[in-house]
Amino acid sequence: MRIISINLNGIRSADRKGFYGWLKTTSADFICLQELKAQEKDMLDYMLNPEGYQGFFSYAQKSGYSGVGIYSKQKPLNVVNDIGLSEFLSEGRYIEIQTKKISIISTYFPSGSSGKERQEFKMLCLEKIKPILKEKLIQNENIILCGDLNIAHQEIDLKNYQGNKNNSGFLPEERSWIDDLFKKIGWYDAYRIIYPEVAGDSYTWWSNRGRAWDNNVGWRIDYQIISENLVDKILEANVYKTQRFSDHAPLIIDYDFEL
Repeated sequence: MRIISINLNGIRSADRKGFYGWLKTTSADFICLQELKAQEKDMLDYMLNPEGYQGFFSYAQKSGYSGVGIYSKQKPLNVVNDIGLSEFLSEGRYIEIQTKKISIISTYFPSGSSGKERQEFKMLCLEKIKPILKEKLIQNENIILCGDLNIAHQEIDLKNYQGNKNNSGFLPEERSWIDDLFKKIGWYDAYRIIYPEVAGDSYTWWSNRGRAWDNNVGWRIDYQIISENLVDKILEANVYKTQRFSDHAPLIIDYDFEL
């Protein structure tokens, strides 16, 4: 089973940069998308249902903003975009498909980098979703959460960790939230299971300012987070950087798991 997660920074922009041509070459079973920046009326047929896939989406109420989706080769038994958090539903930040054997989530956590108000909103969302993610593990033996969490967990997860300790995305309280997710609730960071010490090759986002991409001044803020039952199923993980479709790069993980 192959799963790809990517923040597109605009699905129409990624399309113009060759995303759908590349998608045909990936042999992925599920593709989790974040930051669509589109409404259903903006989506072309191949964006809604690429060849060989069915698409499922949650759009933000605000036009040209946020939004998440999942492409699946399998028809799911159930699709969930409302987990009881108005903050996530109104901004199109959560979509889950449930199949007979596994549940796949695509989520896009808020950024707090624009100012105090959005940082407070981000922390509120983190607080509210924590018990929901705990309950998800109780309900599902096999579950994978993919997405842009807008948090770098450890110092090796960003190039300039010293200069970002007081910045959104690397604040102590944000990193502590991820600590709790792994150490107290029971989720696992799939990439770090097999590459616990990789730094620069693990980055998934680069600022458009300066020459961040050219100098690999990046952050690892995109994840595939898994239930315990899948820990020993991880075969390989990599960040695809040959082509650029966004300011994020696709995170690709292969699992020894039969659908």
